Amino acid sequence: MTRDDALKQLSHIGCERAFGRHVGSDRLIQAGLDVLMAEVESPSLPMLAGLLRSEEPEAPALFEQVLEELGLLFRPPADPRAAKWAMAYWIAGQIADGTLAPATGTHLIWADVAYDLGYPEELQSLVAHALNLDEWEESWGVSVEELNREAVEAAKQFLSTRPAAEAGS
Repeated sequence: MTRDDALKQLSHIGCERAFGRHVGSDRLIQAGLDVLMAEVESPSLPMLAGLLRSEEPEAPALFEQVLEELGLLFRPPADPRAAKWAMAYWIAGQIADGTLAPATGTHLIWADVAYDLGYPEELQSLVAHALNLDEWEESWGVSVEELNREAVEAAKQFLSTRPAAEAGS
């Protein structure tokens, strides 16, 4: 794993946690080990990477400390609606860059974001793709690969609507 890949993985896990997704201590420790092996330096990193199974409860706090030391700590907006929008953009970014399967990503937007925001117009295309991918049948005359491509395009279109002030966050 390259240094950049390791840091990207660390940042991704940090965002998952910031958006309230459960990430097991074993995964936090492994991410710390990956980053350490990629020759990234941080005062708390060796402690995180070296945790034993009996020390796993210490992993979340050490992981946050490592993120802070590396300047990767992400905090979603305090406003719950703004946090949901930030989550939608984060998930759409992963769909667009290929790090998250379109079916999985659009489902997350549908189930974890759109519902809480009252199904806003801006998310309708992604929700429709979630439903299509979830219910797809061969008899539809369109391949699941085509539906996936369309979902990626919908994610890119959604990302293009992001206000410039938010895009940098």
